[in-house]
Amino acid sequence: MDKLTTQQRHFCMSRIKGKDTKPELIVRKFLYNHGIRYRLHKDSLPGKPDIVIGKQKIAIFVNGCFWHGHENCKHYTIPKSNIDYWKEKIQKNRKRDARNYFLLSKLGWKNIVIWECQLSSKQREDTLMALLVKINVAKCEQACKQTKAYTYDENDFVSDIAAEEGAKYGEDENNSHV
Repeated sequence: MDKLTTQQRHFCMSRIKGKDTKPELIVRKFLYNHGIRYRLHKDSLPGKPDIVIGKQKIAIFVNGCFWHGHENCKHYTIPKSNIDYWKEKIQKNRKRDARNYFLLSKLGWKNIVIWECQLSSKQREDTLMALLVKINVAKCEQACKQTKAYTYDENDFVSDIAAEEGAKYGEDENNSHV
């Protein structure tokens, strides 16, 4: 049984933000402080990722454990009231997330999901450093793709420098050996 009235519950739920959440701000501040520039909530991409690093085609989602149904997480528990509604809601969110990740992958984007619980004070540094490593790996992969391998053919080794006509190496002008 809910301890709040319908109006009180509505008021509380209306205050839950979908953008600029505390976990999202932590990630954004970290990226900015490490010289990584990004865009926010890009409408043209499936799922409107929270953070987009366009050059490396990286989409970062900072997911709340409850809203996105983070399995085996202490922050994800189904409320005791209106259980069927919440199970269905969380399941729909998971399906939508999976569809968006798939669509982004098909478009050549790399998806990175950071869970709210991974940004707790105990795990934050490890999580953010792992994120930085993933971004740097993506930068290296992109640089390798942009570097075109050059194949040599036999004409690459033919010199355009010519000696005087008829000159033979190892002989002086009088045809005597040097």
